[in-house]
Amino acid sequence: MLESATAKNDLPLEASIPHGAVSLESILCTEELRRRPWRPPDYEKENRALVALAGALVESPFNILQTLAETILDVTQCDSSGLSLLTKDDGGKRFYWPAIAGEWKRHIGGGTPRDFGPCGDVLDQNRTLLFRHFERRYPYFIPITPAVEECLLVPFYIGGKAVGTIWAITHGDRRKFDSEDERIMNTLGQFASLAYQTVESIEDLKLQIAAREQAETAVRALASGLEAKIRRLVDSNIIGIFIWNLDGRIIDGNEAFLRIIGYDRGDLIAGRLNWRELTPPEWQEAADRRVAQLEASGTTQPHEKEYFRKDGTRVPVLVGAAAFEGSSGEGVGFVLDLTDRKRAERAYTEVQMELAHANRVAAMGQLSASIAHEISQPLGAVLSYANAASHWLAAQPPAVEEVRGALDFIVKSGVQASEVVDRIRALVKKAPPRTDKLEINEAVLEVIGLTRNEMAKNGISVRTQLAESLPAIQGDRVQLQQVNLNLLINAMEAMSARSEGPRDLLISTAKTDSEGVLVSVRDSGPGLAPESVERLFEPFYTTKPGGLGMGLSICRSIIESHHGRLWATANTPHGAVFQFNLPPYSSGEKEDR
Repeated sequence: MLESATAKNDLPLEASIPHGAVSLESILCTEELRRRPWRPPDYEKENRALVALAGALVESPFNILQTLAETILDVTQCDSSGLSLLTKDDGGKRFYWPAIAGEWKRHIGGGTPRDFGPCGDVLDQNRTLLFRHFERRYPYFIPITPAVEECLLVPFYIGGKAVGTIWAITHGDRRKFDSEDERIMNTLGQFASLAYQTVESIEDLKLQIAAREQAETAVRALASGLEAKIRRLVDSNIIGIFIWNLDGRIIDGNEAFLRIIGYDRGDLIAGRLNWRELTPPEWQEAADRRVAQLEASGTTQPHEKEYFRKDGTRVPVLVGAAAFEGSSGEGVGFVLDLTDRKRAERAYTEVQMELAHANRVAAMGQLSASIAHEISQPLGAVLSYANAASHWLAAQPPAVEEVRGALDFIVKSGVQASEVVDRIRALVKKAPPRTDKLEINEAVLEVIGLTRNEMAKNGISVRTQLAESLPAIQGDRVQLQQVNLNLLINAMEAMSARSEGPRDLLISTAKTDSEGVLVSVRDSGPGLAPESVERLFEPFYTTKPGGLGMGLSICRSIIESHHGRLWATANTPHGAVFQFNLPPYSSGEKEDR
């Protein structure tokens, strides 16, 4: 229910600022929120959540506020989440909590004063606020456990008037909120407004039904009112909604849906819209599976596909559907236009590729002396053998066999130099990712070859323990060599900073229990501070005086794009171990040729 005069209140509320309370500014960190490193948007997860909420709003409106609280908990990965609504029975003098998810769920029905509390501060300033340890200003939170570390609150409105807040809480330092959390919460705040109006409307209907239960005219009026409210939901145009038949006909649709596919209402009324005809041929088989799922369970999970627009172009969409009760073969579908988000994903991928390329070029610059040595060795051999061949040709009679042998050595040395150059060119070349069948030991040895001279110059002993008969993997050779190169350079720099003690580097490979491969890089450097291990792979976090903090972040992105995992632990007795695993090659996956 949206309003309850007898709702429990387990907080000892105070209506004014107590003596010794800190200032509001001292517990706010909203500006810091926007300066924090942010995680990439997970649009697919966000879209699934919005479609599920829209479906829940139609199918189970009485539970929508609790569903919304649980959705906030899921998409922000916080510890507690909920909604605060202004009371109506006392003119809005306090907030109460109709829905809470997570560790604070037992406090459902509690609340805070309107004029002295975090929710009131948000409504007063009419903006999103991030609090840290707000019990220092509002001591009535002190008895409530678990204690609050950070709380992100977002206002939501009805008809331009703020009526409540949605909020997310962390109870420890496991993670901190960032600007991506703020963006997601603002999106969910818009949905909270729609959910509030819908549930409030249904509450009004319940009161009318109870008062006029025996009157047929009242029943008809209420049914008409319910239909109008459902129509208001459809016409809200937050997402595309359409009514479908299993035979392909689109019976009705809101303006948002028509706008997504580029048709107008005249096309709809004329019966020219058919969801099967809107579906491209390569999506038809998947569409048949969705129909079978609808017939079996009445719903289908949100999924990505494409529709043909009226002008013949395609639009990427996220679609979810639910069948109406009975055997009419009809149901409702929800559609989100993914055009902007696909464009953003492509832009994000391009930025990642640019950063990865810049990282490879920078690594090559660090190894310039080692690379020069790798190339000069075979070139020096070419000169020596050529000089010897010249002497043997000048002899009387000419030593033809010796000349032939020298020429063979010249060819071999030339090939060796060419291979070194080819490997370097591959690493610095800007090219789209490839999917090839690879032997991990070969990729590791090629990178070790590039760093050998630089390691020797820094007094580092390099050993390898490469397992035999490892399964092949599938991926981009250059990207995986970039990961190995970054890990070797990081280990070299860490050990070079030590003034004494051994400088040992061990690179090993092994087979995992899941038939994949494991690559480990162990150094004897100063090791990792416990508080920094969890942050090592965050963008822009660095322990180097001149570092940018992008190398390990890029490495983790590369490994995760190969369906693997990269992590770091302490070495024994000192130093660090960086490891990553990769799944085995699958013959069913496509290779680049």
